[in-house]
Amino acid sequence: MKTSIYKRLGKAFLYLAFAKAILITTSCKSDHLYLTKVTSTQTHIDSTLQSVAQIEAYITPFKKSLDAQMDEQLSFNPVSMNKNDYKYNTPIGNMLATIVREQGEPIYKSRTGKNIDIVLLNHGGIRAGMPAGPVTMRRAYEIMPFDNEITIAELSGDQMNELINYLIDRKRAHPFDGMKIILNADDSVNEITIQNQPLDKDRTYIVATNDYLYNGGDDMSFFKGAPMMKIDYKIRNAVIDYFKKVDTIKFERDNRFEVLD
Repeated sequence: MKTSIYKRLGKAFLYLAFAKAILITTSCKSDHLYLTKVTSTQTHIDSTLQSVAQIEAYITPFKKSLDAQMDEQLSFNPVSMNKNDYKYNTPIGNMLATIVREQGEPIYKSRTGKNIDIVLLNHGGIRAGMPAGPVTMRRAYEIMPFDNEITIAELSGDQMNELINYLIDRKRAHPFDGMKIILNADDSVNEITIQNQPLDKDRTYIVATNDYLYNGGDDMSFFKGAPMMKIDYKIRNAVIDYFKKVDTIKFERDNRFEVLD
């Protein structure tokens, strides 16, 4: 993320320099100069690009300020967590699903009067682990570098059944909350509950996810056509807000999704 921010800054300065050059060539010496030709070149931002002293001097104060914010300790994580720690559910995935519910549900309920039934995210969306030790804003950006927003969808009973079958077929630690899937050793269903109740195909379920998955990301086609609303809250910001209010991060693998021996 650090590299990405600085790349954007570098690119912005190139655009500014280009715009400045145009202004200079069109505004000096005479009121009768006209722009007759515009040329452009593409500059790759990589290790071969030499730094410019003036630009470095200009951005250094911003970099120091940004680094101070990114590296400030927000909370503490006593146990290292990674998305591949376990097969069916992981502490870091359970953490993210819990955060989306805990941070997003109060906003959704205040606007609609409804609660969230389940939260569903995707395993691939977790881009970094969380080592034991201080938890910083930089770590939140590393775990969730995307600008995906919390999105609330209303799924029919049939769509909810498709969602469950998707998770059973994939057998991957996609983070979810509010649901339990227990399979027998032969992959037959032993137990499926949503908010501790069996699936009811005649009711509508409120599912919190992100805009990427709602739009079919990771082949989650069961969201197609479902009514939805956004609550103007990026998942990464929800993670940061949660880290700020919790002193010690405590999440474990549980039995929300497992295959019996």
